[in-house]
Amino acid sequence: MKIRVGVGQLKAKKADYEANLGQVGDLFEQCAEEGRAFDVLVLPETVMSGYFLEGGVAEVARTRDDLYADLSRVYRARAGQEAPLLDVVAGFYELRAGKYYNSYLYATLGPDGLEGQGIRHVHRKVFLPTYGVFDEERFVARGFRFEAFATRYAPVSLLVCEDAWHSISGTIAALKGAQVLFIGSASPGRGFEDAETGSLKHWKGVASSIASEHGVFVVYSGLTGFEGGKGLAGGSMVWDPFGRLVAEGPLSEECLLDCVLDLDDIAIARANLPMLADLETCLPDLLEDLQTVVQRRHPN
Repeated sequence: MKIRVGVGQLKAKKADYEANLGQVGDLFEQCAEEGRAFDVLVLPETVMSGYFLEGGVAEVARTRDDLYADLSRVYRARAGQEAPLLDVVAGFYELRAGKYYNSYLYATLGPDGLEGQGIRHVHRKVFLPTYGVFDEERFVARGFRFEAFATRYAPVSLLVCEDAWHSISGTIAALKGAQVLFIGSASPGRGFEDAETGSLKHWKGVASSIASEHGVFVVYSGLTGFEGGKGLAGGSMVWDPFGRLVAEGPLSEECLLDCVLDLDDIAIARANLPMLADLETCLPDLLEDLQTVVQRRHPN
């Protein structure tokens, strides 16, 4: 089975939800006009508001239902009533049960009356950075789970930025059945090396390792632009389950990547390098070992 994936590398207007919703609508319209019939359109972390908001999170936070309703309305208005179903992955600050989260929504959009629409999953960022230019844990609560969930074409998982830097996150997602990992990021460019930043080089290593170790596709969408003097790198990319880079966006510029994922490659990659199968075999012993670590650090 093959699916067509678009990766929107966008600049968010800081703290302006309506302007960013309009920009996403522009992208819907562009795809319709150019005949790009994507199965999935992947947008970056906090694309609906910008990332470095600190105490301003409260003003732009939306519930998952509000965001889904807004995206659905704009998709119908911009793509037209003849538009096909479209899965969208979008980052936003979420209001839920009296708390704010840095969240990633996966939903299926379509014209009025077309079956199959709705919210598939919302992932809440687990690892909140508090180093360097980051102080995220002061302003949002963290999530606690990495899940794989069903879509129209395959089980997938969502990660947000630093989630992916911890190898256990991708491992849990793959063990739960994910075949495609969508990663949203608002990573600043740090440490220029040759024609790209050191942080982007690190991202390439992280994404390639996740893909090849677990035999999954990795789709990374990076926010770009400037927020408070911080340059967001962009550098969106797609990796196949063999750990090969198949598409890459530019540094610090807006773009729309367009690529086709052949999901049949997953079985081939996992047969050629059965790392995930080996892990599943050893998992009971490893879990027992991990439990001793947990008990030692949290004896009560």
